[in-house]
Amino acid sequence: MPSSLVDSVLSTLSLKEKISLLAGGEVWSTVPLPGKGIPSIKTTDGPNGARGSKIKDGVSAACFPAACSVASTFDVDIARRIGEALGEECLTKGAKCLLAPTVCIHRHPLGGRNFESFSEDPFLGGQMGSSTVVGLQSRGVAAAVKHFVANEQETRRLDVNAIVAERPLREVYLKPFELIVKNANPWAVMTAYNKINGEHADSNAYLIQKILRAEWGWKGLVMSDWGGTNSTAEALNAGTDLEMPGPTRWRQPGDVIAAIESGKVTVETIDARACQVLEFVNRLKGFGHHEQHEPEEEAINNPNHAALIREAGSKGIVLLKNHNSCLPLTKEKLRGRKIALLGYAKECLAHGGGSASVMPHYRVTPYDAFCEHFKDCGVDISYSKGAHTFRQLPLLVNNIRDATGEPGFTYHFYQSGQSTSPIKTVHGYDKSEMSLLDGHVLENVEVELLGRFRPPETATYYFTLSSLGPCQVYVNDEVLLTQKNNCRDAMGFLFGGVPVPRTKLFMDASREYEIRVRATPPLPSDGQGLGFLQGQIGMRLGCMSSVEHDADVLSDATELAKAADYSIILTGHDPSWETEGQDRLSFSLPKEGSQDQLVEAVAAVCPNVIVVNCTGSAVALPWLDDIQALLQAWLPGQEAGHSIVDVLTGVQNPEGHLTCTFPKRLEDCPAFENFPGQTDLEGGPEVRYEEGVFVGYRHFDRLPLDTVHFPFGFGLSYTSFSFGDLEVDELRNGNYRVKIPVSNVGDVKGATAVQVYIGQSTIVPANPVKALAAFSKVSLESGQVTVVEMEVQAREFAFWDERMHAWVIEGGEYDIGVYRSAADLVAKKSVAINPRVFAP
Repeated sequence: MPSSLVDSVLSTLSLKEKISLLAGGEVWSTVPLPGKGIPSIKTTDGPNGARGSKIKDGVSAACFPAACSVASTFDVDIARRIGEALGEECLTKGAKCLLAPTVCIHRHPLGGRNFESFSEDPFLGGQMGSSTVVGLQSRGVAAAVKHFVANEQETRRLDVNAIVAERPLREVYLKPFELIVKNANPWAVMTAYNKINGEHADSNAYLIQKILRAEWGWKGLVMSDWGGTNSTAEALNAGTDLEMPGPTRWRQPGDVIAAIESGKVTVETIDARACQVLEFVNRLKGFGHHEQHEPEEEAINNPNHAALIREAGSKGIVLLKNHNSCLPLTKEKLRGRKIALLGYAKECLAHGGGSASVMPHYRVTPYDAFCEHFKDCGVDISYSKGAHTFRQLPLLVNNIRDATGEPGFTYHFYQSGQSTSPIKTVHGYDKSEMSLLDGHVLENVEVELLGRFRPPETATYYFTLSSLGPCQVYVNDEVLLTQKNNCRDAMGFLFGGVPVPRTKLFMDASREYEIRVRATPPLPSDGQGLGFLQGQIGMRLGCMSSVEHDADVLSDATELAKAADYSIILTGHDPSWETEGQDRLSFSLPKEGSQDQLVEAVAAVCPNVIVVNCTGSAVALPWLDDIQALLQAWLPGQEAGHSIVDVLTGVQNPEGHLTCTFPKRLEDCPAFENFPGQTDLEGGPEVRYEEGVFVGYRHFDRLPLDTVHFPFGFGLSYTSFSFGDLEVDELRNGNYRVKIPVSNVGDVKGATAVQVYIGQSTIVPANPVKALAAFSKVSLESGQVTVVEMEVQAREFAFWDERMHAWVIEGGEYDIGVYRSAADLVAKKSVAINPRVFAP
C-alpha cells in the first residue's frame, strides 16, 4: 500500500483516534481501530527467542544463543540465519515485531546486560546486527533495534544521566545503530530508559529527529521501551511515535488535547506520529486484516531451528587455552578413563535473565550430552556440583497448605491502607512470590499471602524477604522479617538480583507453622525513579533448610577429582547472576568465590582440568595457570550441552573469537572509575563516559600486553592457519580492497576469522591505535588454500570532528593490517590517504 493510501486512511481518523494509535492498547500490542480497518500489531521479547505474551509460565519457545555468542562466530551468515529463524518463531506466537536486536556496547565487564549485546566493538556489533535484522524482516517480522542510545548499564537505568561527548557518541555508541539503519533498514527502533546529556532518550530530539531521521534518512517507527516514556508533549515533539506498553500513562486523549490547546504540541505533530504508526502497521499486516481474536500462541519445536541453535552455539564457543593439546577429548583418548563432571554440568546455562529469558522447549545439559556421546565407550562418568551458586533462596512451593487445606497459599487483596474486608481472595496460589512479571498488575493495593507450612525435616531454616515497598513476614503471628522502606533497587528486585538479609528459624518437622506475608506498594518516591513500577506490588519470600544451605559440596567434588583422569568444570552465571535489571556485583565468578575455590581445589588434585565458562562477558581467571584447557562458551541456548560437548570432543573444531577483551584486573578497564557512576548526586544519578573513544581493545592497545589475559578477537583452533602475502588496492570509489591467502596447515577441517584493522601509521594520542574495519569468516579443509578478499569503506578511516560536526579523514599514512586478534598482527601495508570530509 503506498504512502498516499496511508495518508488517505489518516484523513478518515478523528483527532482522538489518531491519539489512540500513539500508545499500546495492551502490554504487548498496539491499538486496533477495526472500524477503520486498522489491526493491532503484537510484539514480543526478545533477542534470543520469541517468548510470547507471558514473561513467566507461558508456552515454550526456541532459545537461541545470546548475542555475545552469535557475535563470537564472526559469521554474518549465521546471524542472518538466526534472524530468519527468529522471524519464524515470532509467527508461532502471533507476533509481527521482535524487540531485538540489542546493539549497545560492552562498555564495562560488569554491565548486567552485556550478554544481550554483541560486542565491545561497534563495527562488529553493527555488522552482526544488520544481518540479524535482514534475516528477521525477510520473514515479514519487524525488528525493533534497541536501546537507542548509551544504555550500557542497569544501575539506576530509569533515570541515570549518561554524559557522553559527541565524538565517542558518534564513533562508538551510535555507530552500530547507524550501520544497521543504513545497511538493513529496520522497521522500528526502541529508545532507551536513560538520559543522554540531560534529556531522556524518548524525548531527545537531537538523537531522534536530527541524527536518526534527518542525517541518516530513516523513516521507521520509534517506540519507547516498556515504561520508558517520561513526558507527553516533549516525547511527541522529539519523535517518539509509540508509547509502550498500553494502556497509556502519558498519552490519554485529554492530556494530549490539553497539550495541543496550550500550544505545546501541534496537530501536525500528532499527524506525523500517527502516520508512522500506520506505516508500521501497513508494513506488517496491511489495512483491513483485523482478527477478532488474537491467534493462539504455539510451542512448535522446529528441528531445523534446533539444529541451527546447536551449530551456532558450538561455532560461537572460543577456545582460550589448550595446554599440551589436552583437547579434543576423543573417544579413543577417553576409552576406559574416569571423568569427573563438576559445577554447572547438570544445568543448562542457556540464557541470561530479564527480557532475554524464555522457557525453552527443552534444555540439554553438558552432563546429559557427555553421557550420550560416550555411552558405548567404557567411560566412567561421575558428577558433583562442587560449589554453591544460588543467589536467592528458593521459593516456598512445597509442603504449604492454603486456608482451605489445599496445596498452595491463600492471598487477599485489600484497598491500600486497609487490613480488613479484602476486595479479592484467591486460594491455591503456588509460590511465595508475586510481581508484575508473574502477570500481577496490582496498582495501589495491598497483598497478604497466607499458608500453613510443614517443614520436610527438623532443622534450622534460612528465610529472606524482599519487596518493592514495605513488607513483613510473620511466623505464627511473630514478626520474622521486616522491610521498612522501598527496595533500594526496584529493577534489581523485579529481575531477581537484590541482596537481602537472611534470618534463621529452627523448625520441627512434626509441627505446622502459619506463614503470613503482608506487602504494600512503594512509598512516595524517595529520590529514585520507579517509573512503571510506581504503585506496583512486588514481594518474594525465600526459604531453605540449613542442611542444604550449609552442605559441604566442595569436599565431595575434590574426592571425585582425585580419582579422575580428567575433570571438566562448568562455571558461569545462571540468569539470577547475569540479568537485566542489575549490573554484576563482582568481576569474580559467583557465589562468594565458591566457583573459583572449586577450580583451585580440583586443579590441586587432578592432572587434567578443563574449565568451560558460561558467562556473557569477561570474568576474573585467578586459576588460569593451573588448568590445562579453557573454553568460553557464553550462553549458547537450549542446545548448550550438545554445543559444548561437540567442541570438547572435536565433533566441531572451535572457531569462535572473543567479542570482548578479557582483562586480568577490573581496575585496568577503561570505564573503571566511571561505572556505574554516582547515584547520590542532588540532580540525580549520573555516569560520565570519560574514557571517550577508548573502549575495549582501543583502550588496551595503549597499555602493556600483560594487562590482558586474552585480547579482543582471540580464538584458538584444533588446527593451524597460515597467511600469505597481503595485497591492498585503492578502488575508484575511494574504498580499499584487502586480499590475503589463507591456508589450513593442520590435520583437520577448521575455520578462522580474518580481521582487518586500520589506524594511523604514526600514533596520535587523541585517536585509537587501530579499529576493526572488516572481517571475514573462512572455513577450510586440511591443506586447503583460499584467497580472502574484503573491502574497507573509506569512512572507516574517519573520526568525528566536533568542531566541524562532520566525519574527517586526516591526511597522511595509514596502516591496513590483517590480524588473528587485536593483539596478533599477521601483515600490514601502509597507504597514503588524502584529507577528506564526509557529511554526517
